[in-house]
Amino acid sequence: MELLVKGARVVDSSQDFEGDVYIRNGKIDEIGKRLSKDCSVIDGKGLTILPAFVDLHSHFRDPGQTYKEDILSGSRAAAAGGYTAVNLMANTDPPCSSMEIVGYVKNKADEAGLIDVYQSISITKNMEGNDISHLEKIDKGVKIISDDGKGVLSIGIMYKAMVKAKDMGIIVMTHEEDESIAKYDARLSENIMTIRDIVLSEYTLCPLHIAHVSTKEAMKSIMDAKKRGVPVTCEVTPHHISLDNSVDYKVNPPLRDATDVKFLIESIKDGFVDVISTDHAPHTMEDKRNGARGISGLETAFCVCFTKLVHEGNISLSKLSEIMSKNPARILKLNKGEIKIGYDGDLVLVDLNKKIKVDAKNFESKGKNTPFDGMEFYGKVLMTVKGGRVIYDNRQAL
Repeated sequence: MELLVKGARVVDSSQDFEGDVYIRNGKIDEIGKRLSKDCSVIDGKGLTILPAFVDLHSHFRDPGQTYKEDILSGSRAAAAGGYTAVNLMANTDPPCSSMEIVGYVKNKADEAGLIDVYQSISITKNMEGNDISHLEKIDKGVKIISDDGKGVLSIGIMYKAMVKAKDMGIIVMTHEEDESIAKYDARLSENIMTIRDIVLSEYTLCPLHIAHVSTKEAMKSIMDAKKRGVPVTCEVTPHHISLDNSVDYKVNPPLRDATDVKFLIESIKDGFVDVISTDHAPHTMEDKRNGARGISGLETAFCVCFTKLVHEGNISLSKLSEIMSKNPARILKLNKGEIKIGYDGDLVLVDLNKKIKVDAKNFESKGKNTPFDGMEFYGKVLMTVKGGRVIYDNRQAL
């Protein structure tokens, strides 16, 4: 498989120039100017090539809720959003607490043949919060354990899980919510759990990844922990950096105050946010009407983040590439996320000047649930390339 992209603006976390990228045998083989190869050629003039995005935090609802999403539809949504790798959460039905379910997901992803899919296993067995015995049976194919969707309430259980994960070389990803407090104060719920898990990570030295940070207090705790050398990373979502609670839309954690949004953006600028993750959580419209919390986020993540962060002058495009591609790939230990010789030939071709209007009914995802429907953003994903193979092509939209 050979592919040459010519004359594009080439941007990743460490470079920004006009040139060509040549992919051979699935890897980036040559980078330069005026390259000439006997293979398929894509004219990138006036467009920008970035490393394809990596999502640390998605829900594909398979097994158990495939009426909301399945591995194929989720993979198509990811490709349409410029993603070639996703890490799936364990709150499936039944919850992913075994290698059998991991194997099922991997087989479905292989059948779909579009993107790389990694499946998390739950921190606690069946996400019931009181047993980690299943962790004895997981293998090295699992990179992250998480009970995302709910917090692990027991300090003792979380301590034992971190000790086990540290020994196994696995990352613990936490959903910071104390349900016993959340019904009274969702903000306090996130803040207290964030502090607790940072303390446990500092004590056990277990790598901790904090999902969908949404409050300034939680982010301040993470900033302080990073300064102390605690092995903690964190993510924010596109919706938490672009919408505040003046928008009536249910997600978990909730949309916060405008001051929180501003603080999260400042934290990105100051280098404390490691990753932007989508928390792609598709629902049927009936489920949303009945109060389900979540957003179908893979297909809008880039345009929302580019508009809010780069177009509005908060960060550079290289910085956005760092937190959407390089850093999540590094956390998952993937050979992706940068445009360098020897790296996977996973690229996304975008038109940064193209203003688009979000139309949820055209999503590849089964989930049409988004607060961005009808809104306009800059930055259209035109093509996604996986290992030199085009897996999404929307150039006719030019």
